[in-house]
Parts: sequence; structure tokens; C-alpha cells
Amino acid sequence: MKYLKHELPLLFALVILAAGLALEHSAVHQGGLPLWGLLGVILVAVMAVALRISHHAEVLAIRLGEPYGTLILTLAAVSVEVVILVVLLQGAPNPTLARDTVFAAVMLDINGILGLAAIVGGLKHGSTPYNLDSANSFIAMLLVAIGIGMFLPDFVPDAQWQAYSLFSVAVMALMYAGFLRLQTVEHRTFFEHSAGLDEEAHDTGHSPNSLHVGVMLGAIVLVGLLSEVLSALLDAGLAGSGLPKSIPAVLVALISASPEILTALRAAQANRMQTTVNIALGASLATVLLTLPVIEGLALFSGERIVMALTPMQGGLLLLTLLAVMNNLHDGETNAIEGISHFALFAAFVALVALGLL
Repeated sequence: MKYLKHELPLLFALVILAAGLALEHSAVHQGGLPLWGLLGVILVAVMAVALRISHHAEVLAIRLGEPYGTLILTLAAVSVEVVILVVLLQGAPNPTLARDTVFAAVMLDINGILGLAAIVGGLKHGSTPYNLDSANSFIAMLLVAIGIGMFLPDFVPDAQWQAYSLFSVAVMALMYAGFLRLQTVEHRTFFEHSAGLDEEAHDTGHSPNSLHVGVMLGAIVLVGLLSEVLSALLDAGLAGSGLPKSIPAVLVALISASPEILTALRAAQANRMQTTVNIALGASLATVLLTLPVIEGLALFSGERIVMALTPMQGGLLLLTLLAVMNNLHDGETNAIEGISHFALFAAFVALVALGLL
């Protein structure tokens, strides 16, 4: 009973799922307040499930230590993102959804999470240290992954997109497999930092690791089922509404990143900036190297090309982000000033989305 009490958000989400399936067609038919009200409740349920996934990932992370900890957390978040994306792509045609979601996730992870965490940590601790080798490794992989997956497709003609997609799927899978090996074996020390590790005590109880893994997998399936209802409601709500078309992509990125935000902020407050860097840059890298191959694989299976090339506005904002992160993460310490520069770019992203320019 004590364990079930902790999992009340999952039980709540199951009840919401049943209600959503029963009320979905009626809400779509009526539109207006019933539609948006049910959509809001479904979103709350999805985020509640995402937070429980984060909790179980954090328990495993604490027990296994770095870099396995943040690796589990980022993989769990990316799994949620991929599941929601795959479901939404089955709805109304939206060829730019995958591109916009990956772009929004990178903006949220690097500028939102890293920026806010650097501000919080900087205001409390001054300069907060991390392992410079980890930042350099993440940035090097990110530059290549984004270039192959989101810049080069703009120059690939339609007649050859399938061959290039096969190449990009293969090379990204190899890149991530190689990076995982180096991150957890040969260069594990790159992603560890001793500062602040003794400042926090954690009690994770005595529940077996297999239980946490099982609940995480079940919760990810639940996210997929809730996303089925969410997709239908979003399609109906956005049709003819005049709202920015990138809203679904931003919602997917926000849902998947919500657990990471809380974990990164707690780490920054505890002077564990290494964890924050691992989360922010690791989630961005995992999003590009794992989400894009899955979506490209679906496109190859269906025979319909999806749009992965960035728009000029997206490319410009992403270039500014990469320049800022390369300049700021160059000395093994972050501070509030560097955090403000990233958060200003995140504010620009939010403004451009609101104006319908992204």
C-alpha cells in the first residue's frame, strides 16, 4: 500500500486515459471549452507520468552513479519523446513535426535547462565547476550529429533522399553506440566530477532495481496510450485556429524535458554542475542521435520523405546557441552571467514560437 501511494500519479493517469477515450469524440465534436479542457487534463496526466519516469530513473541513477545516472535519465526522457512523436505522426499530416521537435528539444535542453541551472548555481555558489572534457566531447558530437541530420538534408535532392536517410540512420546509430562505449568505459572519468558529491544524502530505499525498470517501461507505454488521445485532440484544436504550427513540437519537447529540468535545477543548487552538463548536453545529443534515426526509419518504411532540413530562422538560432555554448563551456566553470546569455536565447526561441516564426 505504501508503494502504491507513491504511484498515485500513474493511477490518476490511467483514470484520465479511460475518461479521455470515452470523451474524445464528444470533445472533438463540440470543440471550444470541452476540447481544450480535456486536452489540458491529458497534458497534465502525461507530465505526471513523465515525472514518475524521472523519479524511477533518478533512483537508478543514484544507485549506479555517474555517468550511468544521467544516461538513464536522458534515455528515459528521449524514449518518452520518441513514443509521443511516433503517435502524433500517425495523426494529421505534419512533415516538419520531427524536425521542429528535435530543434525545440535542443533549445530547451541547452538554452533553457543549462541556462537556468547556471543562473541558479551561479547565484548560490558563484562559479560552479564541471569536467571540461565532458563538455568538449558532447559539443564535438553535437556539431557533427546536427550537421549530418539537420543541415545536410537541405541539399539532398528528392531523388536521393532514401539513400541519404539510410546513411544517416547508420552513421548516427554507430556514433551513439561508440559514444556510449567511450562514455561508460574508456573515458568514463570525462563525465564525472567530485565537487559537491558529498553535499547531498539520498535515501533510495530497498526496492529492487528490476521494479524501477519495470515501472518505467510500463509508464512509457502509458505515455504512448495517452498520446493517442492527445494527438486527436491537438489535431482538432489546431485545425483552423491560427495558432503557431510548432506548438505540438514544443509540447512534445517540454513533456519529455520536464523531468530533466527538475533534476538539473536540484543538481545546480547542490553545486553538482557536472550532472547538469551531462543532462543538458547529453539529452540534446541523445535527442539528435536517437530520435532522428527512428523518424527517418519510419519515413523509409512508409516511403514518404519527412522534412529534416532547418529553416533559416532555426538554423540561425541554432548557430547562435552552438557558438554560445562553445564560448561559455570552455574553462570548466559556469556562472550566472553565462547562464543569462543562454536563457536570453531561450527567451528569443519562445518569442519566435509565439509569433509563429518558428
